[in-house]
Amino acid sequence: MTQPDTASDLLIDPFQRRVNYLRLSVTDRCDFRCVYCMSEHMTFLPKVELLTLEELDRLCTAFIHMGVEKLRITGGEPLVRKGIMTFFEGMSRHLDSGALKELTLTTNGSQLARFAQPLYDAGVRRVNVSLDTLDNDKFADITRWGRLPQVLKGIEAAQNAGLRVKLNAVAVKGFNDGELFDLTQFCAERDMDLTFIEVMPMGEDIENAARLGQFWSLKDLRNDLAERFTLTDLSERSGGPARYVRVEETGQKIGFITPLSHNFCESCNRVRVTCTGEIYTCLGQEGKSDLRNALRADTNSNEPLNAAIRAAIGLKPKGHDFDYSRQDVAGRMTRHMSHTGG
Repeated sequence: MTQPDTASDLLIDPFQRRVNYLRLSVTDRCDFRCVYCMSEHMTFLPKVELLTLEELDRLCTAFIHMGVEKLRITGGEPLVRKGIMTFFEGMSRHLDSGALKELTLTTNGSQLARFAQPLYDAGVRRVNVSLDTLDNDKFADITRWGRLPQVLKGIEAAQNAGLRVKLNAVAVKGFNDGELFDLTQFCAERDMDLTFIEVMPMGEDIENAARLGQFWSLKDLRNDLAERFTLTDLSERSGGPARYVRVEETGQKIGFITPLSHNFCESCNRVRVTCTGEIYTCLGQEGKSDLRNALRADTNSNEPLNAAIRAAIGLKPKGHDFDYSRQDVAGRMTRHMSHTGG
C-alpha cells in the first residue's frame, strides 16, 4: 500500500488543517454555458497550455503520496476531454493499493449515458450531477446550450451502472426557488441525495446587483423545507463543505453548502488545481501558485513538484472573504467558476 512515509509527509496548512482532498480540473471546456459558471462566448485555453493526461496522472500521484485520500475530477465538463478514461483507468491503481480512498466526479450529466459504465469499471462509485431545474425551458435558459432529456438519460445510466448519484442545485432566487419541493421529490423517488449551493460572486461579467438579486440564503431554503418536512441534523461530513439533514418523511439526505450565510472555512481540507497546473488553496481568494513549471522542470524527479506543492499549502489562507452583508458583494472573484474547477 502506497502511503506517506511519515507524518511529516502529510500536507498540513498554516492553521494545522490536514489537506487530504484534491479537486482537479481536467479541462476548461464544457458543452454547456451555465450563467453562474461562464460567459456565453468563452475564449478557451489553447490545448498546449493544458496539462497532458500523463502530467495530470503524475500530479495526482504526487498529491496521493503526500496523503491526499479523496480525488474529485471536475472541469469545465471533464467528460468532454479527449481520452479522459485513460486518466481514470490510471488512477484506479491508487484505489487498488488503498492509498486513494475515493475517486469521484462532478459532471453536468450530458455525457454520462456514454461513460457511466466505464467510470464504474475504473473504480468510481459516486458522481455529482449539476442540475438546477426540472423544467425544460428553464434548463435551456440557465445552461444556454443544455438539453434536459440528455441529462436525465445520463442520470438513469449512472444509476443503472451502479453509481451513487447526488444532485447539486445552485439556489437562485427568482429562478428555481419555486422548485424546492419538486427537486426534493425527484431525488426521493430515485434514492438520490441532494445538495443545495448558495450562488457565489464569481465571474467578471456579473454585476454586484445581479448577484445580490440572485442570492437565496440556504437558511431561508431550509426554513421552507421545514414547513413541510421533519428535518434531523446529521453529524456526518462527506469530506467537503456540506452540512446535512435527513428528511424523516422520505429518508433522504439533503446537504447545504453555505459559503455566504454560514462560513465553513474552519474545517477546510481541500485544494483545487486547474487544468493548467495552477493551485488555488481557497476558492474565495485570488491567490494561486504555479505547479506546471515545477512539474515540467524535471521529468525524472518529483522533487521540484513536491517542493512546489508544499510551498503552496504553506500559503493556504484561513478562509475566504465572500460576504453579502450590508447589501454588497464583498470578496468578489473575477475569475469564472469553470476556471477553478468547482
